[in-house]
Amino acid sequence: MRTLTVLQVLPALQSGGVERGTLEVAAHLVSQGHRSLVMSAGGRMVAELEAAGSTHFTFPIGRKSLLTFLLIPKLRALWRREQVDIVHVRSRFPAWVVYLAWKGMPSEQRPHLVTTVHGYYRPGWYSRIMTCGERVIVISKTIQAYAQREYQVDARKLQLIYRGVDTAQYTPGCTPDLNWQQEWFAEYPQTRGKRLLVLPARVSRWKGAADFVDMLRIVCQQHQDVHALLVGEVAADKQAFAACLQQKIHAAGLSECVTLTGYRQDVKQIMAISKIVYSLSTEPEAFGRTTVEALSLGVPVIGYQHGGVAEQLAALLPEGAVPVGNVAEVAMLTLSWLAHPPTVQPNRQFSLQVMQQKTLAVYHDVMADAGQGS
Repeated sequence: MRTLTVLQVLPALQSGGVERGTLEVAAHLVSQGHRSLVMSAGGRMVAELEAAGSTHFTFPIGRKSLLTFLLIPKLRALWRREQVDIVHVRSRFPAWVVYLAWKGMPSEQRPHLVTTVHGYYRPGWYSRIMTCGERVIVISKTIQAYAQREYQVDARKLQLIYRGVDTAQYTPGCTPDLNWQQEWFAEYPQTRGKRLLVLPARVSRWKGAADFVDMLRIVCQQHQDVHALLVGEVAADKQAFAACLQQKIHAAGLSECVTLTGYRQDVKQIMAISKIVYSLSTEPEAFGRTTVEALSLGVPVIGYQHGGVAEQLAALLPEGAVPVGNVAEVAMLTLSWLAHPPTVQPNRQFSLQVMQQKTLAVYHDVMADAGQGS
């Protein structure tokens, strides 16, 4: 098969599942001898991207302004200069800019267009752009059903590719090295000798931080050897919510047994030393990366039964699924599992290697359809 030049486009490379998936696809392209290009406004993950052999182009492609459409001539020039075969778009506003640049080129000159529907976008004309690709990747059965229901996407264009974790790195019984453990307990001595309950998510209302604290009111009354961690960054627009959350923790008398760590790069190690991980998003997750990472480590997860998380729990730990918003049941299950931990099934369905191979297969497939527009 021919060598491909693939440009992935997204708003920024700060943190998150979309960003991590972009780096994983980029690394696989390089390992298979293809050229990997990524366009974004930049961020903390650019160094890792470039170290793995990709080229990054810094464009404010996600800036929601009419001025961003002035990038269209630059986009076309870059595609021609770099001889881009495929543009893979992962976010709505960049998709509009890319699509207008793409649609305005002669069909024989433009690259092929692939999009990924990463979430439950608000239905309407603005979100429909994510189904404009010649191939449309969906990251879970839940999102596949959403795309077909809301946008009537041609089933022949849709490709279900679960996001996955590296099952060679995320293995049951995986233990962080001693240096990491020493550094962790030096920074968080309050966690030493405790059983850790972890909510790995950005601190926001919909990610379930408030429900997590409500659950801890019940659990911490019965167990003095438990410590809870909220592991995730507090975005600039979520500072007020974080302050309210801290007040809620203090008012509940939980200040000594709850820690907000902020953004961490070592979420894997934190989950590996935890007893239970949670997914309490009040809106359904499109996939739920940290859930499948924890389950792959053999760490049990209690999660609300909707979205991609429900699909993962159904496959790997069905008893971890709880009706959405039922904090009392989350607490009761936590108490039960602290006494008798469940066994997690091996992860064979949600593998990084399968995700990478299937994505590359989509690229080759769309190239084989040369000459067909969207």
